[in-house]
Amino acid sequence: MNPVTCYIGLGSNLGDPAANLHSAIDQIAATAGVELRGVSRFYASKPMGPQDQPDYVNAVACVKTMLGAHDLLQALFVVERAHGRVRDAALRWGPRTLDLDLLLYGAEIVETADLRVPHPGICERSFVALPLHDLAPRLVFPDGRRLQDCLQALTCDDLYPLT
Repeated sequence: MNPVTCYIGLGSNLGDPAANLHSAIDQIAATAGVELRGVSRFYASKPMGPQDQPDYVNAVACVKTMLGAHDLLQALFVVERAHGRVRDAALRWGPRTLDLDLLLYGAEIVETADLRVPHPGICERSFVALPLHDLAPRLVFPDGRRLQDCLQALTCDDLYPLT
């Protein structure tokens, strides 16, 4: 198997969110079969869903991996749990110490019960699209859409760079 380029969305709004992201990035980079290739700037953003929670810090990481998509997802869950994340379907958009989303897995389209790639929210969320653009401004999705077109449809006035 050849290495696959993947993009991972990172978010945190509990504890020290920036430190949580730095720690998660270090742990992702230390995962067997994963090579960290880059990290976007960090951005502050308003929370999705309930607004009675702290603002988020978001970023996107680019990795190359020999892991399959589901194995990479499981590795991301390990990183989340190491940061105190408990996945609770009742708190879909609630506060969290760490949220990791597999945004893209090469040019593959994956649609299973536990994984959808490309992530369906990329073009709807400025806190994902803008950091992804930092790393891959000419990105074309597997369906032929361009990230640049998605970004132009977003105002991005709900976030600002921290780094």
